[in-house]
Amino acid sequence: MRRRFWLGLLCGLAAFPAGAQRDFLTADEVDQVRLVQEPNDRLRLYLHFARQRLDQVEQLLSREKPGRSGMVQQLLEDYSHILDAMDTVTDDALRRKVAVDAGVGEVASATPKLLEKLRKIAAANHPDAARFEFALTNAIETTSDVMELAQEDLAARSTKVEAAVAKEKKELEGMMQPKDLAEKRAEEKKAAQEQKKRKSPTLLRKGETIKK
Repeated sequence: MRRRFWLGLLCGLAAFPAGAQRDFLTADEVDQVRLVQEPNDRLRLYLHFARQRLDQVEQLLSREKPGRSGMVQQLLEDYSHILDAMDTVTDDALRRKVAVDAGVGEVASATPKLLEKLRKIAAANHPDAARFEFALTNAIETTSDVMELAQEDLAARSTKVEAAVAKEKKELEGMMQPKDLAEKRAEEKKAAQEQKKRKSPTLLRKGETIKK
C-alpha cells in the first residue's frame, strides 16, 4: 500500500504541501479550506473538490479536443493531491483525538463511486490515453488507498498514526544536538506540568458551589 505520514503531523495540519510547484487548489478553494476548520466539514469540502475534478475530466473526454490530454493530466494530478490532503486531515484529527467518524464515513461511502469512474475512464481506451496514463494510474491507486483507510477501524488507524508520529519524532530528535534535545524535553515537561495544573472551565461565579 502506498502510504505516507507527513512531517506536518508533528506540527499541525499540512493541508498544502510545502515546495509544491503548482497549487492543486484554486485560490478560491484555498480560501474555502481556510474557513473550514472542523475536520469533518473539511473532509466533505475536499470530497466536493475531488468530485468536481472527475466531472471536469469526464467532460473533457466526452469529445475530442486538441490539447485536452494535458488538461486531463493536470486535473487527475490535482485530484490525487486532494485525496492525499483528505488523508492528512483525518490523520491529524486522530492525532489530536478529534472525532472524525462522520467525515470518514462519507469518504468510505464516496470513494467506491470515484474509483468506479476512474476505472471506466481507463477502460474507455481513449486515443490520447497514453499522455495521461501515469496520472490516471496514480489516481486509481490513491483512491483505492483512501477507500481502504476510510473503511478501517478508526481506533486501529489512530494507533498507527500515533506510532508513526512517535517514530518520526524519535528520528528528528536523533538528529538534534544533545543540548538542544535536553532543552526541548525540558520545555515539553514544563508544558505538560502547566497543562496538568490548569483548572477545568466552569460557569460558576466566584464563590458559588455546586449544591449536592
